Amino acid sequence: MPLIIVLALVAALMWMYNSLIARKNDVMKSFGFIDVLLKKRFDLIPNLVETAKEYMGYEKELLNDITELRSKAMASGYNEKDRISYENQLTQKLGNIMVAAENYPDLKASQSFSQLQSTWKDLEDQIAGARQAYNASVTSYNNSVEMFPTNIMATMIDYKTKPLFEAVTFEKENVKAKELFQ
Repeated sequence: MPLIIVLALVAALMWMYNSLIARKNDVMKSFGFIDVLLKKRFDLIPNLVETAKEYMGYEKELLNDITELRSKAMASGYNEKDRISYENQLTQKLGNIMVAAENYPDLKASQSFSQLQSTWKDLEDQIAGARQAYNASVTSYNNSVEMFPTNIMATMIDYKTKPLFEAVTFEKENVKAKELFQ
């Protein structure tokens, strides 16, 4: 009888350990997929900035900010907290460049910019989907790290909760449709 209890305990510990590892690997896989999409976006940014520079002389600060944030995001590697922060800032700045482009009819009419803008939009849609998958993986992982009995095993192997990709402040604001048509 005691042997059965020991075997059951060992089996439970193995199950908890393996489920934590599987969830951690799901998070890493999801983050890796985001990373692939962000690499595509990083490759697109220099072309977007260079094309916009030709037309947007007054927006140099915005273009410089985008270039700087791109460098910081790339340098942050797999530091999830910093990377998420830089990516959110970069998303905001890229949105600003698209809004600013409205003030430059020649830029809007440029076929190169139009193609880059379309590619950027498609990538942003893919990134949004990848962020949803990442957040689902992180939520599952965080639940395992925080819920009993797997939290005991998580503490033993020093697993901590991971941050979610959250909407940045400007994305949470109400859209003023009237302003869009002015």
